[in-house]
Amino acid sequence: MRTQHERRRGSCKTVRAAAAAAIALIVSGAPLFAAQPRQSAAEPTANGQQIFRFDTFGDEQLWTDVLQMNQVIETSVDPITALAVGLKVDADVLPPGILETADLGDPATTVALLKLNAVVGVQATVDAENHITRLGVTCALCHSTVDDSDSAIKGIGHRKDGWPNRDLDPGRIIALSPAIPDEKKAVYNSWGPGKYDPRFNIDGLSTPLVLPPAYGLAKVDNETYTAEGPIFYWNAYVAVTQMGGHGNFSDPRLGIDIVQTPDMVTSKLPALRDYQFSLTTPPPPAGSYDAGSALRGRAVFNRNCGTCHIHGDGTDNNNGGKLHQPEETGMDGAYAARTTTKAYRTTPLRGLWQHAPYFHDGSAATLADVVDHYDQVRNLQLSEQQRHDLVEYLKTL
Repeated sequence: MRTQHERRRGSCKTVRAAAAAAIALIVSGAPLFAAQPRQSAAEPTANGQQIFRFDTFGDEQLWTDVLQMNQVIETSVDPITALAVGLKVDADVLPPGILETADLGDPATTVALLKLNAVVGVQATVDAENHITRLGVTCALCHSTVDDSDSAIKGIGHRKDGWPNRDLDPGRIIALSPAIPDEKKAVYNSWGPGKYDPRFNIDGLSTPLVLPPAYGLAKVDNETYTAEGPIFYWNAYVAVTQMGGHGNFSDPRLGIDIVQTPDMVTSKLPALRDYQFSLTTPPPPAGSYDAGSALRGRAVFNRNCGTCHIHGDGTDNNNGGKLHQPEETGMDGAYAARTTTKAYRTTPLRGLWQHAPYFHDGSAATLADVVDHYDQVRNLQLSEQQRHDLVEYLKTL
């Protein structure tokens, strides 16, 4: 499937940055990557689910050929280590009792789990001699987790698509590669769990972002913190420039024009997006908030927050694309300065009860910290009771 703009392809130059989490073919003159028409309602989201969970978009060219992560995992990453960096295991594909007898301190067990297709967000080809010959990652690596329900070991359970994996430490995983220079290993290792910088391999700077949820997007025009494009755009950006997928992505504003043949990304984006649209925000657990306080807090929210966070789970970035300068909301502007908009979009509030920390950079550890921040920055002059009630309401979103 092609973009709505007619592509112009000039001469291309292959650029492989072993120290960066992407492979890019830099060419000149192609137009901005455009949004695509929505998938027909008659087409099932199951195809999108398969893409979200299992499609690498050909990014083995990065994770195997450049970063050599197949060798790293096979020789050095046992399940204990894998779980410690936030990787998750899908209990639904494990044979009964396998974990009771497996050696969780042996990398061979990790290879066996990959052979079973049990590691969420990681795809591997394992040969008859149990060597990993090809390895890549999928959308589910960062945007799925498990419910920890089927094992005494944290990180093993049933899949929860769209939930941000705030245990995942992408930088630490990338830094395991022997292809990464020591000075860049230090940057990757500095990010910490639940954070990733989607610009580091583009501009060499580092202001990591909190991994966002991929659910509750059906009524959201622009998914990213800085609203540089629709969800279709961001999926393409991540698939090609961050995952290292073999496909096309172009944005002259960023100086990126990538053309790779065959394009293993673009035709899959509509189904992927529609599957994301089907992922609804998880409701808060029963008893996790005080209903009376939340009702009062809703009134406080509507008076003080509702003009930007429309209906709580909405955003004033829709239907007109309003953006806010960092100083307007008291945000650190370092990341915005690295983007094309230089400003932040109001974030739709979705599933707040389960994915701390908050703000684009994770600078608010709790919902109480969020309320305190805005009480000071916006001079809301909330009473202690109002702050408490507002927190209880936020837990319901």
